Parts: sequence; structure tokens; C-alpha cells
Amino acid sequence: MDLATPPLKRPDAPWTWRLIATGLSFALFGLGGLFLRVAVFPLQALLPGDAAVRRRRARHTVSRSFWAFVQFMYRTRVLTYEVEGAERLGRPGQLIIANHPSLIDVVLLIAQIRDANCVVKQSLWDNPFTRGPVRAAQYISNDGSAEMLDAAADALKAGQTLIIFPEGTRTTPGEPPRFHRGAAAIALRGARVVTPVTISVTPTTLTKAEPWYRIPPQRVHFQLRVGADIDPQAFAARGPAPIASRQLNDYLHRHFMKELALDEPTAA
Repeated sequence: MDLATPPLKRPDAPWTWRLIATGLSFALFGLGGLFLRVAVFPLQALLPGDAAVRRRRARHTVSRSFWAFVQFMYRTRVLTYEVEGAERLGRPGQLIIANHPSLIDVVLLIAQIRDANCVVKQSLWDNPFTRGPVRAAQYISNDGSAEMLDAAADALKAGQTLIIFPEGTRTTPGEPPRFHRGAAAIALRGARVVTPVTISVTPTTLTKAEPWYRIPPQRVHFQLRVGADIDPQAFAARGPAPIASRQLNDYLHRHFMKELALDEPTAA
């Protein structure tokens, strides 16, 4: 299973068709989540295996489902995509840190990794379309508590791959990403390696507070670039945890600003 850039090239589709296909994609995503919740995961729970095996099985199912969903959006000419460095994702104890320009960033990333954990917003745990996959895969709720930080660090120490979006919400178009320090704190407490993934979307779509039907005039292109690994211990050695966390967070911020070719905002 691989989301590397597809060789198939197709011309852009008419705006009306892409609007219809986008609506179909959202319907498919919701119905797919319900199907996994009421049919697939209950059947998987009857299969032999301990809690870790069941969790790994559920995450594999979610990953493959997301891969199929992205393929549907590609085949219906809603989007194109390319992924650089996907072979370096999914290692034990790896913390994957990504910016968050679009609603489906997490779908593209989880589709790359068969057994990934992910920090997701609390509302997904109660949404009838997403709570089945989120709970079966045992993702971590981003409720901002100390327990969340502990759970994320413990998952990394146990050898899981963890995906986190340090912004906590989607980036406002035209503004630089603003990272909360929680991701850096998690990295210092439990990650063997930190791997940044830069996500670019051209033109912008499915941004914060933007309805699904407000599609751009041409097909959207997603680009995911896996950056060089960062050793969190190199920052841990620089001083107490608050200082190390701030320095790592600043380093990550500068990395993404450079990769996204953005300038720091200047004071008025």
C-alpha cells in the first residue's frame, strides 16, 4: 500500500463535476465510518488476539480505508497528490509532526502508515461518523490535559508511531503555522526520533470554517514532503525541560516556515 505519486495523468475536470464528486466523497467518508463502526470492527473483535493485536488490526483497517478514500478522490479528479519520502514513515517510536492546511491532512498521512497512532481533536470521539474508527484504533484525544501528554509519550515509549499536528487546528490561509509547545514536550519525553512532514495544498481548500462545497476553480494538488529526522535528545541536553521544549518548538517552527517559503510576520 503506497500513496506515492500516481503515474496516471488526467485532465482537469469541470467545476460542476468536481463539486458533485466532492459531495460524493464526503458522503462516502461518513457512510464508510458508520460501516466500520457497525459492521467491520464488531466482527474484528470476535477474531483471536490480545488488546495490542486488536488495536493493530483496527489501525490497519483505518489506514487501508483512508487509502481507498484518497484513491476515490483521485480517480474522480477531485485532487492530485504526491508524497516524497513515504518510506521513512512508520518507524517505532517515531513522532511525525505536520502542519495542518486542510481537513483531509490526517487522512493522507494515516493512509501512508499501517499502524499509526494519532492525536485527534476531542469532537471526533463523539461524532457518529468518526467515533467508531477513532475508538477502535485507540487514537489519543487532544483535550489539552496532562493525561494527554502522558498518553502520547507512553505510546512513543512503547514503540508506536505517533502523528500530531502542533497547531491543534487548521492553518488560516495566508498566515504562518503557529505551533503549540505540547508536541515538543511529547517529543522530549518519549520520541526516539522526530520527523517533520510539510503539507502544501494548491490552491487552498477545506480550510478552517470553509464549507465543503466552496471548491476552488481548478483541481487541488496535495504535496507531502518528509523532512530530515530530528534527534530530540540533542535538545534535551540543552537545559531544563521548559527551555528544551521551547528551543525544539522554535526549531520546528523555523523548519516549516522555510519549507513553506513563508516570511515571519512583522509588527505593525
